[in-house]
Amino acid sequence: MIERNLPGAGNLTPAELQQISQTSCGVLRNMGPEIQWQQSFVTGDKIYCVYLAPNEEMVLEHARQGGFPANMVSEIKTIIDPVTAG
Repeated sequence: MIERNLPGAGNLTPAELQQISQTSCGVLRNMGPEIQWQQSFVTGDKIYCVYLAPNEEMVLEHARQGGFPANMVSEIKTIIDPVTAG
């Protein structure tokens, strides 16, 4: 998961979000199938992005090529949800 500090992220227009998404997808196409963008969550001043990638370096390279901040990269160890409660 990537935490991107982006002041005003929650105020981005649909067109701005589309442009960011298109840029990200373009970089991903060039990098190949080892890295995949799953989804992102936009809050007031941050965007949290979930990626599948073999290592942190590849995630950081995607950020560099796309011109995106990557303030913190955390490996997701497992996923839980209400079903986990049994």
